Order: sequence, then structure tokens, then C-alpha cells
Amino acid sequence: MSRRTVLAASAAVAGALGLTRPAAAAEGESLAAAVPASALHLAPAHQQLAALRNRQISSRALLDKLLAHHAKTNPALNAVVTLDTDGARAAADRADQHLAQTGRPLGPLHGLPITVKDALEVKGMRTTSGSPDLTNHVPETDADVVALLRAAGAIIIGKTNVPTMCQDIQTSNPIFGKTKNPFADDRTAGGSSGGPAAAVAAGLTSLEVGSDLAGSLRLPAAYCGVYALRTSRGAIPIVPTRGHIPRPPGWATSSDMLTLGPIARTANDLDVLLGVLAAPAPADAAAWRINLPAATKTCLTQYRVGVWADDDYCRVDTATRGLLDQVVNAVRQAGAQVDDSTRPTDFAESDKLFQRLMYATASATAPDAAFAADIEAADKIPAGDPSGLYLHSRTMRHRDWLQADEARQKLRAQWASYFTEHDILITPAAPTAAVLDQTAVPVPQRFITVDGAKRGYFEQTAWITLASPVGLPSLVMPVGKTAEGLPMSIQILGPYLSERTLIAVAKLLAPVLPTAPKAPALAG
Repeated sequence: MSRRTVLAASAAVAGALGLTRPAAAAEGESLAAAVPASALHLAPAHQQLAALRNRQISSRALLDKLLAHHAKTNPALNAVVTLDTDGARAAADRADQHLAQTGRPLGPLHGLPITVKDALEVKGMRTTSGSPDLTNHVPETDADVVALLRAAGAIIIGKTNVPTMCQDIQTSNPIFGKTKNPFADDRTAGGSSGGPAAAVAAGLTSLEVGSDLAGSLRLPAAYCGVYALRTSRGAIPIVPTRGHIPRPPGWATSSDMLTLGPIARTANDLDVLLGVLAAPAPADAAAWRINLPAATKTCLTQYRVGVWADDDYCRVDTATRGLLDQVVNAVRQAGAQVDDSTRPTDFAESDKLFQRLMYATASATAPDAAFAADIEAADKIPAGDPSGLYLHSRTMRHRDWLQADEARQKLRAQWASYFTEHDILITPAAPTAAVLDQTAVPVPQRFITVDGAKRGYFEQTAWITLASPVGLPSLVMPVGKTAEGLPMSIQILGPYLSERTLIAVAKLLAPVLPTAPKAPALAG
């Protein structure tokens, strides 16, 4: 073993123990001054923001470099489906003028060009959610979260692709077509935030906002090799959801499990965007504030880490199980207390409850005639028959929903009890790395292959939907790669409102875990 190898390994472990540089540096995130202006358009968001504030580069110059990268990269990827070049350039010029005249940035995202998911309404910009019915929908107001981005100084340059009405875990629709995985054309980018995750991975934007009910934020992040954070949701979400489609334009409510959260190429950047997004809805802003608690532990030796590496209910493939074994060994060697046997809940029961609640909430916008037909069909299936899970859940009476919600609250209590003895839980993000794209195959005929065996198509999301019914924060981070060079990922869960802790843990883990590959487009 060479001296360089020994030093590198020692530095990685020491960094995780809190003995060396800050976590940002341990992630390989050098100061903005070390990045030449010619490469800043492909740098992480925190470096771009520092360069903008320090006037190393103007917002207009950064935008123009990014647009040139779009012209070269996006046609083959199809991640960004709408661009407002003129509007973005005008906004960049205004940001530069403001900084020149006042010496002050507009906000924490001053002059930063970013895209947003085409499910989020943007004033004056076509917002379709991939639905032909909304081909010409141009909102008159911003979604609440888009308003937060603008208030922070961000420049919305365009929209990223989604499946029709966000109702698939691959990304394609009749308006814009398919988004490809930035690592392999034959693999899916995931869904429904496939466009956002692919765009971040390929350097088309340094930040994105994704939405997540059944893993729509985190599965694409895992498949595209980027970071993503599903934020907490209790009685209300900590990131406002009004203006997200679905539900249809004009609805004031959203699903009771829907959350919005950041996508980025580094854990530091998740932190930056979380600080902007975690805010009350406008109606509550006069009296409420969201002050997420900071992480109280500074090194891995202080953490009690649970690991759920595999489960009979949703077996992972050999490569993923091997990755989890590496994670366990690395975390133990770094000095953390590891428990890989205790389980917070029964996987199968949790998944069944999630499905019931998901099918129920999805019925809100069904046309009257279609819902009446569902009721008629459900009445013909005996209670308790597994084949009736979808229809019985979709048409459940309010009393049945109240009982399901009671089960949800009890499940939340089980997780809360688990987190009195564990600080975090690490699980697989998915059973495999990115699966083959099947957008041309009808959904009932789709499947995934795990170690050569056919498995159900929606098993891709089973691990990440553990968090969904109970509203827990969940962070997906890229770790290592398959023999074919595809990125792999893990999921980190924590107690309610522990987003800052999850981000801190991801920063500490990055130096001691296998490095994930970067998408070829990031080479410039």
C-alpha cells in the first residue's frame, strides 16, 4: 500500500471523527475561489452562490454559460422541457444591477439560475405536469414554493420533465416524451421527479425542487446519482405545497402525504436550499416560523446508527446488499454505535397501510362518474380479498379512513420509540440501481429484475415509502457504483423534523463510504 493511500484513508476516517477539515471540505467541496469562472456553471450551488456574492462572476455570465451547456447536453437527455431564456436573462441583469447598486445580495439564492419541476406552477411560464389537458396552462400565480425561491433571489430559467400528472415512477409523457438516465440511455431516470434529478446530475441546474408522495423525489435521485431530501410532514408539511399539480390547478389542498424537498449534487447544497424551502404557507406566515433544530452531534462516534440492510418483504440484489455491508463496516470502523438487528416496524404492514392511504388520497380528484364506477366495482369484491385492496381503499368510507389514520398515528409512535434509542436508520434506497426503461410497456406488464428474478414493478419504491405514511424526513445519498458504472444509493431516515441531522450525517458519511460516479455531462 502506498503512502498516499494510507494518508487518504487516514484522512477520511479522521474527517468522520471530526478531527480534520469541515464536512464541506471532506466532501471535496473546495472554496469557490478555487473554481475557475469558466467551470462555475458546473459547480455545486454553494460554490456558485459564493462566486456570485464575491462578484467572481455575474449572474448573467453564469446563466449564459449554463444555457450553452443546455444547448450541448439537454437535447440527448430531455430533462429540461421548457426554457424562458429572455425572462431569465432579464432577471439575471436585475440581480447584477441590484448587487452593483446596493452591495447586498437579493437573498440566500442571489442570482442563481435554477430549474423547477413541471408539476410546480410558475407565473407566466407554461406548467403542464406532463398532461395533454394542460398543454397550454400558463399560471397567473407562482406555487408557494416557487415564490419562496424568487424571494430568495433565485432565477427560474425553466421546467423539468415529469410523467403525466406525476403518476409513474419513470418519466415520459405525450407532450415532451421521455427523459433518459444521464448514465445510460437504456435505463430509467425514475419518476416522477426524473427530469429534475437528471437535470441536476447532468449539470443543467445545481438545485431542483422535487415532490414526493410515493418516492417521486428520492427514487429518481437514487437512479441518477444525486442527493435528495424528503421533508417532514405532520398535520401540515414544512414546505408549502399549494400550486403543485396534481391536484389540478386551482385546488387549495394536496395529498396528506405529499412533501416537497431539495435535490442537489452535495449535502451542503441540500442544506442551502432547505433553508429557503422550510417555511410556513403565506396564510400562516404572520405568526408561524419553522426553525428546524440543528444537529447536536459533530462526529460519527457520537451517533447511534440503525441499519436495515435487507428484508424478506423486499429483497435487494447482490450488489445492493454488498453496498450495505460496506456501509456497516465503514460506520463501525469510524466509531459509531451500530445496531443492524432492531426494526422500527413490520415492513409488510407498513407498506399495506401506505397503499391504503395513497389510494384513498388519490380519489379526491376522480370524476364523479368514474368514482361511482369504482364504488360499484368495489362492492362486488369481498372485504379482505387482496385483489380488492385498490378499490376498497379508493372508495373507503370516512370512518374507515379515520381508522386508517389512527393506525398511521400508532405507526408514527412506533417510529418515535425506535428513535429514542437510535439517532438515524440507514436502509437501501431501492432493491437495485437504475432499472431498464419500460416507458413503452403498459404498466400492468412492467417488472423489474433482481438477481435474475422477475419482481413487481412498484417494488422499486418499497424501501423509500417506509417514510411516507408517517411523515418522516428521508435523505437519499449516492454511494458507490455497480460493475456497469451505474450509481448506487442509500437512504437515511431520522425522527420527525430531523432534516438538519440527516444532512449532517450525510456530510460525515461521504468521506468514509465509496464514492459515486459523476454523470458524463459534468465533464463539460
